[in-house]
Amino acid sequence: MVQVKISGNRSVWGERRQEVSDALHAALVTAWQIPAEKRFHRFFLLEDGDLVAPRSEAYLVVEVVCFAGRSAEAKRALVRALFDDVAPALGVGVDDVELVILESPRENWGIRGLAGDELALGYRVDV
Repeated sequence: MVQVKISGNRSVWGERRQEVSDALHAALVTAWQIPAEKRFHRFFLLEDGDLVAPRSEAYLVVEVVCFAGRSAEAKRALVRALFDDVAPALGVGVDDVELVILESPRENWGIRGLAGDELALGYRVDV
């Protein structure tokens, strides 16, 4: 399971949600081999002044909340994809996008009436 939380300024990203989602999802599909149909993205778009950071107005914070189990190399691949592919696709510099990967054991999730460790996934987590 992978869920993505995207935070940024509404004035910059409000009309570009699909573009952001597409770029991030492509990076996850490539780096982590998740199925293309497994897109879960939540946007937290803030009013001007509600995101205080030493960055430009285009600053994006990306949190990937996922089942534990991906290798350090897979995590580095996602980081590289964020800076090599996603940032240029969105027209932002590497200073204006940040990523945090938050892992949780499968048994800590409840999905479709089951604990996450009881789910039969159609893809691997241990990439």
